[in-house]
Amino acid sequence: MNTDQAFALLIDAGVTEDTSIQTIRRWLRERKIHFEGKGYRENEYILDNTDQAFTMLKDAGVTENRVADIVGRWLSEGRIRNVSNGKPKTEAKRNNIVTNEFLYHSQDQIKMIHQLKEKIKAQNEHIKGIEELHQTSVNTLIQQRDKLKKEIAILQNEKIELQQESKDLLKENRDLRSEVVKLKEELSLGTKRKPDKTQSAPPPKTNHCHQKLGLSKTASHREIVAGYKKLLKITHPDHGGSAAAFHYIKTDYDQFRNSNKE
Repeated sequence: MNTDQAFALLIDAGVTEDTSIQTIRRWLRERKIHFEGKGYRENEYILDNTDQAFTMLKDAGVTENRVADIVGRWLSEGRIRNVSNGKPKTEAKRNNIVTNEFLYHSQDQIKMIHQLKEKIKAQNEHIKGIEELHQTSVNTLIQQRDKLKKEIAILQNEKIELQQESKDLLKENRDLRSEVVKLKEELSLGTKRKPDKTQSAPPPKTNHCHQKLGLSKTASHREIVAGYKKLLKITHPDHGGSAAAFHYIKTDYDQFRNSNKE
């Protein structure tokens, strides 16, 4: 062991710098270590056995309790090659106790670390499962949202179609009402007959029917009946017509049929 290596070990053991320097000088005088030149850079040193470590630390003035802890640490860090068995039995036994105790604590710590790793792994699996469940729920909600959007779009289109149909029906109803009013006016004009001073005979029974239905005077009986049936169909309540208009035209149609039976 050279002076740099011995100094590094003493400092690592917690020995003060002044004490380490004085101890190095004494070890040099006692030829326990040797001096290397300034160009020597290798300060790491592996002790042969635990006895060497115990002896060196105790000689440097380190207390027994700290010696045991330091030797155990150096043993775990690989700075000591072997556990000694050449010392007196009491010291060797003590060394073995320290080593075994350190190894026991190390194994216990390794066991705890393994248990913690298993717990962390289980928690990670649990978190992964929750994340997958969350993603599945999100995907389901997105699908439901898209489905509802499509249904809303369909309902909106149906609403627009119904509104358009309502507008068309209202327009058709207005047109039919206008047509019925027009027919009423024509019928009322047809019933007003001016007296003919030059002719005392009444006009033919079917002349007013031609005027009401907008037919020519030469229209046949069949054409008049067809015209009445067309009006009855348009004004029928089942087809959106007016019950009053339908009743009016039906009465006039019945009178026409009865007058032509005579």
